[in-house]
Amino acid sequence: MQIKKDQKDALNATITINIEKSDYHEKVERALSDYRRKAKIKGFRPGHVPMAFIRQQYQQSVLMDTMNKLLQDSLGKYMADEKLDILGNPLPLPQNNLNWDQDDFSFQFEIGLTPEFEVNLNGRKSVVQYQIVADDAVINRQLESIQKQYGKLVTVEKVDKSTEIKVDFADASGDRTGSTIIVVDQLKGKSNQQKFLEAKVGDTLSLKTKDLFLNDKDLQDALNLSQEETKGLNVEVSATITALQNREKAELNQDLFDKLFGQGVITSVTELKERIKSDAEKQFAQQSDQKLLNDVIESLLDNTKFKLPSEFLKKWMQQSGEKPLTAQEAKAEYEKSEKGIRYQLIEGKLIEKYDLKVKMEEVQNYAKDRIRMQMAQFGQNNPTDKELTDISTRVLGNKDEVKRIADEVLSMKMLNLFKKEANLKQKTLSYDKFIKELS
Repeated sequence: MQIKKDQKDALNATITINIEKSDYHEKVERALSDYRRKAKIKGFRPGHVPMAFIRQQYQQSVLMDTMNKLLQDSLGKYMADEKLDILGNPLPLPQNNLNWDQDDFSFQFEIGLTPEFEVNLNGRKSVVQYQIVADDAVINRQLESIQKQYGKLVTVEKVDKSTEIKVDFADASGDRTGSTIIVVDQLKGKSNQQKFLEAKVGDTLSLKTKDLFLNDKDLQDALNLSQEETKGLNVEVSATITALQNREKAELNQDLFDKLFGQGVITSVTELKERIKSDAEKQFAQQSDQKLLNDVIESLLDNTKFKLPSEFLKKWMQQSGEKPLTAQEAKAEYEKSEKGIRYQLIEGKLIEKYDLKVKMEEVQNYAKDRIRMQMAQFGQNNPTDKELTDISTRVLGNKDEVKRIADEVLSMKMLNLFKKEANLKQKTLSYDKFIKELS
C-alpha cells in the first residue's frame, strides 16, 4: 500500500491511497471462508456450500466492506503519523464506474487543513471590564419589591397602574378559557391600558388578542394556551373583571427582617440595605463576567485574522449531515457556522498555550458544588460527602450532562484567563447605566 499527500495550497490537500491485491486478498478470503462456514442455504449442508457459489453471492460486498475498513484504518493512521490537523472529515473523491474485478485500486480524499495563526490576548485595543455597583435606586427598588411581596392585599374600587386585576377570559362563544392576574403595565398600547384603567369589578371588556400584552407569555397564561397556539393569534375575547386589589406595603420591622433572613440576622433598615447591596452586587458581578467573556471573545474574533478552507467546509457540510444539503443550503450553513468554527480554533490555541484542559476531577467537583448549592436552597445545608458523591455520580452518568458541565468549567477557566492576560480597562457604574450601555 502506498499513501501520499498532494498539497494544493496552505489549507487544502489531497491524499491518494494505492491499494494492491496483497493488501486485501487474505482478509477477503478469510471473510469468504467464514461466510461459507456459517451460511445456511437450502440444498446444502452447513459448511459444504461450494466456494464458487459463495464467491458469486458475496465476494463483491465482502471486498467493498474490507476495502472500506482498510481505507478508514490506513487513512486515520496516516493522518495521525503525519500529525495532520484537519477540519471536518476527509471527503472521498467520486469514482464513477469503479471496476471491482481489478486487482489494484486507487482512492483519493480531499482534506481541509487547520490554518496557522497566533492568538494575542493583550491586543492594542482594550476591552471594558465593568464593575457594577448597587446604588440607591437599585436598593430602593428592591426594598419596595420586598415590601409589596410581604404586604397584604386590600380590595379597591378603582384601578391604578399598580392594581392587581383578576380577570376571567372567555372566547367568542362565551366559554371560559382562562383566569389570570394582570397589572396595567403588562398591556400593550394606550387603548388597552385605558380600558382597564376605567374598569370596575363586574365589567366585561372586549379585547383583541393581537398586541394585547407586551410579553407573549402573558397571553399564554391568560388564555391557558401553548406558545404554538398563541403564535400569531388574532381573535376577539372577553375579559370579565372579578376582583381589584392593591398591595399594602409591609412595614420594615424586625418581624419582616426575621422572615427574610432568620431570627436576629438583620436588625435594622441600614443592615437590610447593606445586605441588599451585597446580594445585588454578587448578581451584578455574574452579569459583568458574562459580558466580559463575550466581549473578549468578540475582540479575539475581530483581531485574530486567518483564512479557512471555506470551499472544502461547504462541501463537507453538504455531505456530512443525516440529510444531504444543496449547495445553497450548505453555503448558508457555513455562513451561519463560520464564526463558531473560528472561535473553536482560537479557543483550541488558548487551551494548548495556557494548559486549560478540563480534568474529570474538576467536572466532579464542580457538579458537587452545584448540587450543594441546590440542596441549600431547600434547607439542606450540611450534606455529607457521600450524599454529594452519590448524586453527582448519577448526574454524570449522562454524557450530555458531563459535556455541559465540562463546558461550564472551561468557560470559567477562560474567564479567569481573560481577567489575567487580556488588555482590560476598568469601568465602574450603576446597574441602570450598565443596562443603558448594553442597549
